[in-house]
Amino acid sequence: MSAGTEHLIVLPDREVADELAAELEAEGLPEVRVVREALAGEDDAEDHEWAVYVRTPAERAYAVRFEALAAAHGGWYDPHPQG
Repeated sequence: MSAGTEHLIVLPDREVADELAAELEAEGLPEVRVVREALAGEDDAEDHEWAVYVRTPAERAYAVRFEALAAAHGGWYDPHPQG
């Protein structure tokens, strides 16, 4: 796995997560994948949200962009995922 910064864009809908992941992959980012994210205090799998995990070069501009993308799609951005 290459060095870089990890990001997690948490979204309420799998279809949106899949579309966003495809867009980011098409941009040539080194690692992009859709994951199921269990939020703190949630035991039921139905309560899990979808997320796009992204590894990027260490640049602040990615964090700002991913935060805006998450907000635009009704989600939130985790700048420190547990990989």
